[in-house]
Amino acid sequence: MKYLWNLAAKNLFRNKLRSFISILAITLSVALVVFVKGLVVGMIDNMFTLHIQYKAGHIKVIDQEYKQKQRLLSLNSPVDGFKGQGLTQMQEELKEIEGVKLVIPRLKFGAMVSQKDKMIRMIGWGVKPSKETEFTNIENKIVEGRMIKKGQLEIIMGTDLLQEIGIKVGDKTTILYKTSFGSLKASTFKVVGRIDSGLKLLDNRLFYLPLNQAQRILGMPNMATEVLLETVNYRHIAPTLAKVNKLFKNKGSSKEYAIIPWDNYSMIGMLKVGEMIYNLIYIFLAMLGGFIVINTMVMIVKERTKEIGMMAALGLKKQEILFMFIIEGIVMGVVGSLAGVIIGGIVTKITALTGIIDYSNALKGVSANIMMNPVIRPAVSSETLIYSFLLGVLVTTVTCIIPARRATKLNPADALRSN
Repeated sequence: MKYLWNLAAKNLFRNKLRSFISILAITLSVALVVFVKGLVVGMIDNMFTLHIQYKAGHIKVIDQEYKQKQRLLSLNSPVDGFKGQGLTQMQEELKEIEGVKLVIPRLKFGAMVSQKDKMIRMIGWGVKPSKETEFTNIENKIVEGRMIKKGQLEIIMGTDLLQEIGIKVGDKTTILYKTSFGSLKASTFKVVGRIDSGLKLLDNRLFYLPLNQAQRILGMPNMATEVLLETVNYRHIAPTLAKVNKLFKNKGSSKEYAIIPWDNYSMIGMLKVGEMIYNLIYIFLAMLGGFIVINTMVMIVKERTKEIGMMAALGLKKQEILFMFIIEGIVMGVVGSLAGVIIGGIVTKITALTGIIDYSNALKGVSANIMMNPVIRPAVSSETLIYSFLLGVLVTTVTCIIPARRATKLNPADALRSN
């Protein structure tokens, strides 16, 4: 076995330029896999994160009837606790479930502001400031002013919405809304912060106010329209989801409320299908280097026909000849893949810091319900690097088997007579 390793290593240095070109091809293809996979993972994970933060949580609790009319922002089917005992008690019991990190209540409602001769439609989110900040890092998107405070008649708005209304941070504005009883009312709030996130939902349509103030003006004490749960790992929520369902069943509220996991949405399903399709693309990219390896190995077999015949005549088995050529492919694959992972990782890290594509203008005409950051940043992770390295080695090894098998089929007598 050691003899075969030594012979394979020696053969790699017979034609250094050819071996270098093969390794370079593997390096470039693996570096491309690292970058493309990092770009795809960064984009999809970002969309997952925004979907979780502003729409679904890891698990969402809503009233069964509200589920059918979420788009209408109905206030007639709230989350008001188990058997109407109030939201506070429900939150406390949800916090006790193993795997639940955070419970985030939200009260969403439609609102309007009168601006000269037109009415500007908006969406109000009553939130608990500390929990909303912890869950979404919304404070990082506030470019002027501060986050709202509990109990205060104050709001924060997006940059575009403030411009449309014609007000700025520090001004007061009167907002019209319908209460849970269907009556039209108005309240005046002070604008204490300006959001500039690049997300159409936050910048164009949304304003935040303290949850207790939203409950007061809408006539919905100790209620919310939805409760989001953050778990330890959104990729593995099945155990926690089962415990949440069990709690609601034990409380006799399983038919009253819908318990919805974050991935139970058509958009997420499509993104997951996209992830599987991209896995095929990564294999194709790795095979670009594999084609060069095949060409190199075919040339090696042709040049060493007499040598192969001599080794076979001296008693070297077909499996040993095959193994020798596979070793050469593995060595090129390991060296090329390692270099590709290093180069690809560095390039991906740099572009992750600078950003690579800005879709700001393209997203202006997109629905506010499409949650996507305008600047795409690749993600660098040990998982991506290991995946790319193993894929490069595997594809190179598999592709070198084709010409290596050709070598094993040579007849020793014919090989020795070849020119």
